[in-house]
Amino acid sequence: MDDDTRNPAEPQDEIELAVEGALRPSSLAEFVGQHKVRGQLQLLLEAARIQQRPADHILLSGPPGLGKTTLAMIVAHESDRPLRLSSGPAIQHAGDLAALLSSLTPGEVLFIDEIHRMARSAEEMLYLAMEDFRIDIMVGKGAGATSIPLELAPFTLVGATTRSGMLPNPLRDRFGFTAHLEYYEPSELERVVERSALVLGVGLPAHARAEIARRSRGTPRIANRLLRRVRDYVIVHGQGGRASAFEGGPAATQADVNAALELYDVDPIGLDRLDRAVLDALVRRFRGGPVGLSTLAVTVGEEAETIESVVEPYLVRIGFMGRTPRGRIATPEGYAHLRVPHAEGALRIDDL
Repeated sequence: MDDDTRNPAEPQDEIELAVEGALRPSSLAEFVGQHKVRGQLQLLLEAARIQQRPADHILLSGPPGLGKTTLAMIVAHESDRPLRLSSGPAIQHAGDLAALLSSLTPGEVLFIDEIHRMARSAEEMLYLAMEDFRIDIMVGKGAGATSIPLELAPFTLVGATTRSGMLPNPLRDRFGFTAHLEYYEPSELERVVERSALVLGVGLPAHARAEIARRSRGTPRIANRLLRRVRDYVIVHGQGGRASAFEGGPAATQADVNAALELYDVDPIGLDRLDRAVLDALVRRFRGGPVGLSTLAVTVGEEAETIESVVEPYLVRIGFMGRTPRGRIATPEGYAHLRVPHAEGALRIDDL
């Protein structure tokens, strides 16, 4: 009887996890886009290496999916330091932060995602930790309470936030370097897709890469997600699993890309089902607006916060929607995208 009781799917699962992890660049040289930020980080890390000290604290801000977590991992990798991952919502008490900071090893990189969502008491404790590598722990209650100082190992804090305006000034000022990540150009996203396709073993011609990049809303995370869906489509619907030049993996054509993204409701400029629902409600039901956010959210059956943080930024950025003191309005470009004649007398942004 065979003694090997391993699940035959396990090796493939491990390979798939390794491939997915490889989509994240491991060095600044591999990181695509954000040219200015990469140059500034390179200088900061090189100076710290020459002086044999931990790098200054780093704050990365910008919309989701642009590479803030990846850059934190690169900082740790290029500094040859261990990395500790946490998030603002997980730090809801000063004691949570004290336990995290006291367990750091010398030179360790601490990454806190969504740092603006930390509890206020933890933020105030972080001020002293960032400046003096020390925290004060209160022991006891009332008149008998005493403060015990606790020395910390020197560390580098990398904070990431999608809402830098919500960070208090005392915390923001304690970061030695602050960077804002911008949306990617289509040519940069093509390079992201090209690299990811190589990692995933998907054959993808240049025009197919350009199509994915064009629908990715300037965001590498979305580009990689769409690429995975194209890969899945080709594996399932490909002509006998067409082999590519990449280690026998699937090969995708532009027709495959179009069919896969149409299946997942991603239109030629990157609008998905919810984006189109919001724009359609604004144009057809409310005749271009203005309409309040909560009313718009109820109409499409979605939370107002989701509309404001996920849908609006892209519609405003591409000029299909305007935000005014009186509410949201559709622009002539929004009407044109839905192929609806611009309503007679409809309000424009300049009119409000």
